[in-house]
Amino acid sequence: MTIQSPTPSPLLDHCPETLPKAAYMDIDWYNKELSTIWSNNWVVVGRKADFPAGRVTRRSLGGADVLVVSDANGKLSAFHNACRHRGAALCTSQQESFGGKLIKCPYHAWSYATDGRLISTGFGRPTADFDKSDHGLFPVSLMEWNGFVFLSLSKDPGPLSPDMGLNALDNWPMADLVRGHVFEKELDCNWKIFWENYNECLHCPGIHPELSDLVPVYREGVMSEAERKNKPGGVELSPLKEGAQTWTANGQPCGPEFPNLTKTERRTAHNFVTLYPSAFIVAHVDYVRSVTLIPMGPEKTKLRAEWLFLPETLTAPGFDLENVTGFATLVMEQDGAACELNQKGIASPAYERGRLMPEEFDIHNFHKWVLAEMAD
Repeated sequence: MTIQSPTPSPLLDHCPETLPKAAYMDIDWYNKELSTIWSNNWVVVGRKADFPAGRVTRRSLGGADVLVVSDANGKLSAFHNACRHRGAALCTSQQESFGGKLIKCPYHAWSYATDGRLISTGFGRPTADFDKSDHGLFPVSLMEWNGFVFLSLSKDPGPLSPDMGLNALDNWPMADLVRGHVFEKELDCNWKIFWENYNECLHCPGIHPELSDLVPVYREGVMSEAERKNKPGGVELSPLKEGAQTWTANGQPCGPEFPNLTKTERRTAHNFVTLYPSAFIVAHVDYVRSVTLIPMGPEKTKLRAEWLFLPETLTAPGFDLENVTGFATLVMEQDGAACELNQKGIASPAYERGRLMPEEFDIHNFHKWVLAEMAD
């Protein structure tokens, strides 16, 4: 008989220091993050449905103005928003229709194909030393995964690396899901403070009474059973309180459960997939929620949450959207207030850096990731 070793505790065996104050307030530090972390990694910029065929859509990425081009057939490509003539912006509104054929510069009428090739120089008559093939639009890396669109300014960004693996959402019908609700909020905090809050649950009993009631392990200030290994006499807790099946106000599914989930995925009930630096996805038995971050300055972050459902769930008689969205919205409002509280305290002239507790191992790992990405 094979005896399986118990899951080792992830808790830290020391109390490391946090990042310094400058990491949350200094404009030079922030700009370096934009040019490294937010430029070199894959960043979520929306769902495929946000980029309809025959339209050009603007996005901000690592401080750069970027265009996502959807041709007449809906095939996506991305480019810097700069004409190769003298640098004029090709698009100034959030989204423009171009008929799916040629992208024309509004200044001197240089025109480009949807794959970025220069087709025409307008009224300009180039000489023999000018090669059109050398003057296509500056490309931006683009990829799609589970209906999400990702961009990277890196010419070689490497593979997408969700913390739970590329197959983490294979049993959810991600391509068929549609947006049913959106929540947006501008937070007065650094983007890293949001991730730090996400990566620990010491705050859960005090900040999230409703969430802690739904998720028993959160009542103990930890995120998983593995963190409770050292507690004497501990009995394994259920992922959700008795009678609850999902994250809704009443704990009940908002519609039919997804049919292809495993027993483990159903029992887990809240399957988190993290994609630094820009997003996390929470897949439940009946719907999926995505949360994306956009840094807007050293002390300001835009938060956007989207609830994704099967179309038939949204149109079913008696469907209660508020029962689904109200619960997580409350949790995000609570998190947002805590993050802003954190930012205000860091601004104190007495504060230099903090210390992490053993339960904050994921914050420690996140800090190491940030520093490594900036060094690269």
